[in-house]
Amino acid sequence: MTSTRERILATSLELFNREGERNVSTNHIAEALGISPGNLYYHFRNKSEIVKQLFLRYQTTVEAFLQVPNDRPLTWQDKVGYFEAILQSIWGARFLHRDLGHLLNQDEELQDQYREFVAISIERGLKVYEGLRSSGLLEASDEDMKALLVNTWVMAASWAMFVQSLVPNEKRSDELDRTLLRQGIYQIVCLEGPYLRGEAREHLEAMKARYGSSEGTIGLLFGELALTTVTT
Repeated sequence: MTSTRERILATSLELFNREGERNVSTNHIAEALGISPGNLYYHFRNKSEIVKQLFLRYQTTVEAFLQVPNDRPLTWQDKVGYFEAILQSIWGARFLHRDLGHLLNQDEELQDQYREFVAISIERGLKVYEGLRSSGLLEASDEDMKALLVNTWVMAASWAMFVQSLVPNEKRSDELDRTLLRQGIYQIVCLEGPYLRGEAREHLEAMKARYGSSEGTIGLLFGELALTTVTT
């Protein structure tokens, strides 16, 4: 049987992702669970404690897939695996990315946790790129590789917040959100494109097709959606 604590975390994550963290109170969470606010506070002192616990779980997920196998070289399929893992992890905790600035500004402890998370992720991400370079799938100097890593990190971390700022509330849906999130991975593929070699280069167009929509980023963000924003 799932514990009350786990149910609180699962329900909070669902509500935060759907409604936005700022629009969900502990009373909303308790009501959705059918428990009293007092019962919720027995497990978590406040909403910030719930957010921090959800963040730590997200951090664990990311650190788990940012690994390089020790027994074989990386392949272009591994690149797809990393992209899929990034996509799923961001989608599963998308409220963290959409509301990151607000969440960090209101909680110094979370700021410290996030800085540690970024440092660990950058270190592991660099090992992934070094592994791709050793496998002949990436050609870049140390300086260029570090710059590429920072750019891809910023893209992955801020993309959900960026697109949310451009999509009117009445246009938002899970289907559109997923499409736009996949487009963020497409942008990372494009960033990496000039540095790819071997099989990774040969499969570049396939990876673009996998994550890009037929409308493209410009069409999705500055086409119909932008016009809707102006006319409504």
